Order: sequence, then C-alpha cells, then structure tokens
Amino acid sequence: MTDGLSHPLRSDALDNRGRILEAARAVFAADGVHAPMREIARRAGVAPATLYRHFPTKEELVTEAFTEQMHACHDIVDEGLADPDPWRGFCLVIEKMCDLHARDQGFTAAFVAAFPKALDFEARREYALTAIAELARRAMDAGRLRSDFVLDDVLLVLMANSGIRATSPAARITASRRFAALAIQAFEASPGASPLPPLVGLTSPASTSPSR
Repeated sequence: MTDGLSHPLRSDALDNRGRILEAARAVFAADGVHAPMREIARRAGVAPATLYRHFPTKEELVTEAFTEQMHACHDIVDEGLADPDPWRGFCLVIEKMCDLHARDQGFTAAFVAAFPKALDFEARREYALTAIAELARRAMDAGRLRSDFVLDDVLLVLMANSGIRATSPAARITASRRFAALAIQAFEASPGASPLPPLVGLTSPASTSPSR
C-alpha cells in the first residue's frame, strides 16, 4: 500500500539540498550559469554523486535555484500590463526588473542566456519577454516609447545593471535604481533623439521588436 506515496527527505538530505542550492546561487552569480557542477558540489561540501542525486541535470538545478525570482519576474510584468497607462507600466517593469536583478546577479546570468532549457524556466522567461514586448508596443503606440526600441534593449539594460559594483548590497540597489531611471529617460520618445545604432549578436535567439 506504499506505492505512489511520496517519501519526505531525511533531515541530512534536506540539509544537503539546501547547501547545494545556496552554493549554486553563489557560483552562478560569480561565474555564470555555465560554471561546472563539480565547483558547485565543492562549494556545497558534498560529493558530486550527492549533487547529481538531487539534481540530475544542470537545467533542474538552475530552475530550482531561481524559481522564486522567476515567479517575481512574472508578477512584475503582469503588474505592468495591468496598468492602464502603458508608459507608466513599462517604466514600472524596467524599475522593478532592475531591482530584482540587482539583488541576484546569478539570476541575470540565467535570464539573459539561452540556457537553461528546462521547460518551466524557459516558458516563464519567454512569457516575461513577450509581455514586455506587448507593453512596449502599447507605449510606442501612445507616443511615449521611442520608435527604434527593440526587445533586446531590455536584456542589454539587465546585463549592464548586473555589472554594477558597489560597497554593499544596499549601495548596489541604490545605484541600480539610479541606473534604471537613466535607462527610462533614454527609452522615452523625444523629437530630437538621435537614432540608435543596430543591436546585433546580443543574445542567441533572434531579436524581437515590439509587434504592431
């Protein structure tokens, strides 16, 4: 009668899993999502076999390590889309996305890369990008967003935002908020704005312009 019943992990296994996830976030923040699994195992203080017993693939590890952040990202774009003022909604998304990514640079590495291929992570990432493209289209139609904006501009902002170095996490978040404000000013439509140069080769998928 035990078939099909879930078996909770023992306390030592839970401890190992928690250490692995903590180590993974730290390693991904420092070295990106292509860091070797053995480095994560070393930092977590577990054998590679233990790591693979909990997470058979790196995709599964990245997905679980950043599940909370992906949920937050999903909520941010939904909040932006729900705003009746598309420009205000677009600005909110840029501000909150920069803040989210400033708090976890490993998440930026996972989000902007063409990795991982885990279905849930990739689907949520594509949902966020598609929603931002729709919000950008609305803001452009309202005459508030510059007409040469492309979706990869958002990824460029997130990549630059993740490069902010500061003396403390609080200082990094403060700097990130200032950077987001500067990016928003650059995105705003202006009669005298010079055309932006083309953006090529930033990400593996084809750049997506807001559809009209």
